[in-house]
Amino acid sequence: MSREAVRPYLISKDDEGNFRLTVRETRYNSQGYPLVTSHLQDETFKSAAAVRNFARDVFKAEPGQYDQLKSRS
Repeated sequence: MSREAVRPYLISKDDEGNFRLTVRETRYNSQGYPLVTSHLQDETFKSAAAVRNFARDVFKAEPGQYDQLKSRS
């Protein structure tokens, strides 16, 4: 696993085509190794833009703090 910090918000698309937000918290152990905790939010959205607006309003997210999973073809 990489020691590079992960972005705190992950946007993904579920099997039904809805977008979901996962909030990630990164802490570091005594050796500086990242420990990441993830929390999938209950809300579903019709677009990635709606997820970003939700994260901005609820979690004070800023541009550049998002990872987005690419959909499988």
